[in-house]
Amino acid sequence: MTGPVILITGSTDGIGRASAATLLQEGAEVIIHGKDRRKVETVRQVLGRESGGSLPEAVTADLSEMGQVRTMAADLSSRYSRLDVLLNNAGTYQKVRRLNTEGFEVTFAVNYLAPFLLTNLLISLLRKSPSARIVTVASSAHEDVGRIDWDNLPGLPRYDAWGAYALSKFADVTFTYVLARQLKPEGITANCLHPGVTATKLLHSAFPKMTGITPEEAAKTPVCLATSAHVAGVSGKYFEELRPVQSSAMSRDRKVQERLWTLAENLTGLSPPEKSPRSSSGRRKD
Repeated sequence: MTGPVILITGSTDGIGRASAATLLQEGAEVIIHGKDRRKVETVRQVLGRESGGSLPEAVTADLSEMGQVRTMAADLSSRYSRLDVLLNNAGTYQKVRRLNTEGFEVTFAVNYLAPFLLTNLLISLLRKSPSARIVTVASSAHEDVGRIDWDNLPGLPRYDAWGAYALSKFADVTFTYVLARQLKPEGITANCLHPGVTATKLLHSAFPKMTGITPEEAAKTPVCLATSAHVAGVSGKYFEELRPVQSSAMSRDRKVQERLWTLAENLTGLSPPEKSPRSSSGRRKD
């Protein structure tokens, strides 16, 4: 492997696919992900042709199911000796309330619990990179969260589609802040971003008449955070339009951050060896 090894979740459409295309052209070893095996293979072949023959690798999993997240993480750990960048891009917007097999509301499961669990399960691979980065696609929607109805989680029986989406993206921001603090001694960085209102299937599903920037334009910030030397060593930041900005006041509340982290830890069933270290004297020599 010559270029950085980069896993991009949700990369058969939209921002994820555009990010994969750019990173392949830059010489990265890209691993694309989707939940439909046929679509993943089709996109894999197209991206290979578009990049001039650099065929990406692929994994499949339904990120609404934590068991499939675990299976994907185990597959990746058996196939790769390191992971340089984890780009948590996959997302969903559910107009009506749906539950996964564990009783978790699907928006909360896909947008927050899945990247939380996947990141923790892949920490050992990231530790084997000399300069690992974790990048999570959040949203300015997080600013609409003024309070959290803790008793409504994780099934969200009192359901509001936009509220569920905003909460999941709020949780992504808080997840990034806790992760950055935990991994700082090891030199692994964690940042999140708002890509901009983007003309994707997700936007058109939520707001059919709304227009947005192209996925290629939106991919600029996650690609920058994944590979640019300008942000090397930068961690625990929320980015918009290629620059760090301040997220909502509530998202910066450490008590809220830790409570959401603990909730996800309990819901995903992380065992002690799988958890990111709360403190460390340095990068592990796995």
